[in-house]
Amino acid sequence: MFHLSRKIKKTHHGLIWIGVIILLLAGCGSEEIKREEIILAYPPAPEPARFYFEGTLRSSYDVKEITGADKLKIFATGTLGKATGLGKPYGVAVYQGRVYVTDTVKRAVMMFDVPGKDFKMIGTEGPGALAKPIGIAVSKDGELYVADNTAKRIVVFDKDGKFLRAFGDRSILKRPSGVAVSPDGLQAYVIDTGGVTTQEHHLYIFDAKTGELKKTIGTRGRKDGEFNLALQVTTAPDGTIYVTDSGNFRVQAFNPDGSHKLSFGTVGRKMGNFARPKGIATDSEGNIYVVDSAFGNFQIFNDKSQLLMFVGQRSQTQGPGLYMLPAGIAVDEDGRVYIVDQFFRKVDIYRPASIEKGGGYLGGEHLRKDKE
Repeated sequence: MFHLSRKIKKTHHGLIWIGVIILLLAGCGSEEIKREEIILAYPPAPEPARFYFEGTLRSSYDVKEITGADKLKIFATGTLGKATGLGKPYGVAVYQGRVYVTDTVKRAVMMFDVPGKDFKMIGTEGPGALAKPIGIAVSKDGELYVADNTAKRIVVFDKDGKFLRAFGDRSILKRPSGVAVSPDGLQAYVIDTGGVTTQEHHLYIFDAKTGELKKTIGTRGRKDGEFNLALQVTTAPDGTIYVTDSGNFRVQAFNPDGSHKLSFGTVGRKMGNFARPKGIATDSEGNIYVVDSAFGNFQIFNDKSQLLMFVGQRSQTQGPGLYMLPAGIAVDEDGRVYIVDQFFRKVDIYRPASIEKGGGYLGGEHLRKDKE
């Protein structure tokens, strides 16, 4: 696993053009499908690259394998047909190459199975039907936990999208927006954002298996352990709970039992400051990734709350590493980073420099090993 052991200097918004490669996919007759691969490195030279931009997910076509029959259809009609695209994505979670994205317009979780070249929509019907899914997390066993802001509950699915159970209700949850699971899979942490007219801004601790409410933390305020429109929550490998306390322009950290551990961040325009913190994630080394919707990037801090580097920039035009309204973020088992942009309706993927292109779970390494 690669290390972010030192602070990186701010230059050119943390990106560099290394090259442009045009890949040609063979078509039928004279037809060709052209794809442009943009290779960006973060941070720019002369600093050694820590991340490379790897690709973008927008619709079901991004994971669909183009077969001979597909090429014939393209030749005949000029299209593969209608793709299922992202409507208004928000949260993201990843498990062994499967990328799960909550979509508040589609009222579903969109599953992009990259190595399996499959796509499906989860939570569209039955007892697990979703109304407004926002926050999402995945346990060590691949169970999906989805915070349904409108239905005011947490819905749990297996990795294939089968409904398992739900917990929380209107008597407890008012505006659930974020959910996380402890490393051992036994506790679920839920952020209730509250509103400007209520003091009910809480972090709840539930038994992840039974749904029993075990503890309520915080109220509206500015002190340590209090919240002002908190949005998202995640857990680190050591069990530390991190919350984006958006209205207080900071991140708060809690011990597994809910006791306050530390806070960092303040409002400002400098790197390391926050303007509109939203999504949050951690990696296997305990580094903390925080999306700032106003800055149009994500900043990476170590577990001592020191800024290491940042990736991305705000833009009104589409492109790799460019964001207008970034929201959710996740880091997978291999250290790849996935960031959602609501406005551009996409998920950008960054590969750590320590992983070869096509390696790890996203590249299907585990599937190849199973066949050997």
